[in-house]
Amino acid sequence: MGMRAFVIIWTGQIISLLGTAITQFGLTIWAYQKTGQATPLALVAFCFTFPLIVISPLAGALVDRSNRKLMMMISDLASGVVTIVQLLLLVSGQLQIWHLYVTAAISGTFQAFQWPAFSAGITLLLPKGQYGRANGMMELAGSASNIFAPVLAGALLGPIGLPGIMIIDIISFTFAIGALLFIHVPQPVITEAGRSGQGSIWKESVYGFRYIVQRRSLLGLQLVFMLGNLFTAFGFAVLAPMILARTDSNILVFGTVESAAAMGGVVGGLAMSAWGGTKRKVHGVLMGWILFSVLGHIPMGLGRGLPVWVVASFLGMFLSPIINASNQAIWQAKVAPDVQGRVFAVRRMIAWSLSTLSLLVAGPMADHVFEPAMRAGGKLVPVFGGLTGTGPGAGMGLMFLLGGLGGVLAGLGGYLVRVVRDSEAILPDYDMPAEGAAADPSASLGTGVPA
Repeated sequence: MGMRAFVIIWTGQIISLLGTAITQFGLTIWAYQKTGQATPLALVAFCFTFPLIVISPLAGALVDRSNRKLMMMISDLASGVVTIVQLLLLVSGQLQIWHLYVTAAISGTFQAFQWPAFSAGITLLLPKGQYGRANGMMELAGSASNIFAPVLAGALLGPIGLPGIMIIDIISFTFAIGALLFIHVPQPVITEAGRSGQGSIWKESVYGFRYIVQRRSLLGLQLVFMLGNLFTAFGFAVLAPMILARTDSNILVFGTVESAAAMGGVVGGLAMSAWGGTKRKVHGVLMGWILFSVLGHIPMGLGRGLPVWVVASFLGMFLSPIINASNQAIWQAKVAPDVQGRVFAVRRMIAWSLSTLSLLVAGPMADHVFEPAMRAGGKLVPVFGGLTGTGPGAGMGLMFLLGGLGGVLAGLGGYLVRVVRDSEAILPDYDMPAEGAAADPSASLGTGVPA
């Protein structure tokens, strides 16, 4: 129990995430070299995200009905099995792009269970004062793995090849599962919110929607993420092909940019772990979105070489842990632990719902609209050519620029709505007396006053 148990889980996750990141880097290079297009890479991301979103309400209900620790272990095991299948296809010479679509869909389905189970488990393991730091550490784990992944993948692809890298990934999953064997994740005490949501699996699946819609502050926060993710995913879906196109498929440049982003995430995660975030976590969310877009996303589109990309990647990913950990801390404090599986699953469904559209259309838009329009003599060159340049990758750079401007609008929009910017004061913590919720004018469906 407590921070000691969390650190054990966290250590296993770091090792597992490193193995996964190495494999993903290697498969990204393999897929781009095989096709030379942005669409397949974007479709892999779409195939992972779409089933994750669709199944999330059911997954959340099953998480709340089940043992959270067991759910995390099953999810990690499924990810390992998917990698084994990819490895067998690769070594037999039968791996095709469409196999990546199928395996991504399977991984996304099981990941729908992992995140709500893990998030609810942290709530039960730690006191509220540690939520910000713990979530910062989790952001740090993901970023730290991505620092070494490009370097290790580049160093290992020659000696052991992609199959050897995937074997390392499979071994790493055993650390994530093994770490869970050493800790105890308690089951939550049933609260009034939990009792009101009990019933058939269908009723429990839709409960997360009702819970969030009835609390306009929580709904507003997720709408900010939904819009921000919609715009920024439009650029991130073509990150790899944009850099590879602008650099004549220079893997070293691509790996350096990826590592810079991961280093930014590590520093941001360390800062959040030590700091715990702003006193009002909502500032970490809304101002974070604005700065993330201005300092990271927009310069990625404007940049035409390694120096700008490295700085933009670092700054953008430095802010990412602050945004995510701040938002997570708000939700962990406001939502009762016994319903967090259902609520958090729907929460992610809302935040990611429109970004799947970006993943679906970004590749074709890059290949057939933006890239042709930003070639010499293209239709958009007179307007944007001075900003993003022309030629291979310029159209995808324009997609980054437009996505960043949208991210700024999402953050500013949150500040304009009172139930969002004052969400922490409006909504009581889950363990506070019920009188706070009764006095909250935004806690009922159909209320809430915009600024």
